[in-house]
Amino acid sequence: MKHNFYAGPAVLDRTVMDEAANAVQSFQDMGLSILEISHRSKQFVAVMEEAEALIRELLHVTDDYAVLFLTGGASSQFFMAPMNVLSSDQTAGYVDTGTWSAKAIKEAKLFGKVNVLASSKEDNYKHIPEVTVPSGLRYLHLTSNNTIFGTQFHKWPETDAPLVVDMSSDIFSRDIGDINQYGIIYAGAQKNLGPAGTTLVIVRKDLLGQVDRELPTMLDYRTHIAKGSSFNTPPVFPIYVCMLSLRWLKENGGIKVIETRNESKAKVLYDEIDRNSLFQGMAREQDRSLMNVNFSVTDPNHEESFLKYAAEHDAVGLKGHRSVGGLRASIYNALKPESVHHLVQLMKDFEAQNA
Repeated sequence: MKHNFYAGPAVLDRTVMDEAANAVQSFQDMGLSILEISHRSKQFVAVMEEAEALIRELLHVTDDYAVLFLTGGASSQFFMAPMNVLSSDQTAGYVDTGTWSAKAIKEAKLFGKVNVLASSKEDNYKHIPEVTVPSGLRYLHLTSNNTIFGTQFHKWPETDAPLVVDMSSDIFSRDIGDINQYGIIYAGAQKNLGPAGTTLVIVRKDLLGQVDRELPTMLDYRTHIAKGSSFNTPPVFPIYVCMLSLRWLKENGGIKVIETRNESKAKVLYDEIDRNSLFQGMAREQDRSLMNVNFSVTDPNHEESFLKYAAEHDAVGLKGHRSVGGLRASIYNALKPESVHHLVQLMKDFEAQNA
């Protein structure tokens, strides 16, 4: 058994994988693969409807919001969100907490005024900065969890502006609170939701149709709302696997249960990092991510040997992002607690052999 700590595409539960594999061979006794059915067939329309219903149920999304499955990854939402809701004479607030928020800031500047309210770039994004949010913003943009740097917002800054939040790496991992505080939530699927290839967008409908520009048809949220995410052919298989993953989440207790499990997994791993003489955490303690655990070896000479040791014992995906270095264990929803305990034991054994 491989213990998959890759940052994404990420681990999926085995039951989801098995059902998806069966559907590739034959979907719902149609005599066709899920890969070859029409996106306008009643069978796939039912998949889309169930996926949306599960999202609404799990996150308590009201009818004031549209739920969309789009393409282009979260990176496309860096420009699509401001293009749709930020006029050229309006100001949006952004908080710079890492690579992805920096990219979002760059794109937003093409469409309106951007006020970068705070940044932790100076210490290589090892903490979440304190933020004072002025009034009068069109929206406040946050990246909820920073996969590269291992930090996470554990509460949102106080603001009277709607939140636009990139939740790509922690959506469905914890309670997000009252849906009404959000203007837009977006998330690439490939961490906690499903495979790469589709992007979830939850957008408050009354924010749309107010900008001072013409929008390309494919980049207008209203196009996809009107056509039920099927203006053009949607990514059928990724959406289907997302639906299976959402089913799995609901059947296993929903958000509150998975949040408790995620907190427990993270505590087990961080406790060992803090105890073990050969390892040390990288992010500020109060800002540590529950999804991406960044750490390093106290002796750089041990890094490659630990990675090799871990791989020989079926723990893969532990090398840190190239811009940060060190080690990173991504412990998304579907990663079982047993995998975290396995990694902790490897760290203990490595310490016994090398301390």
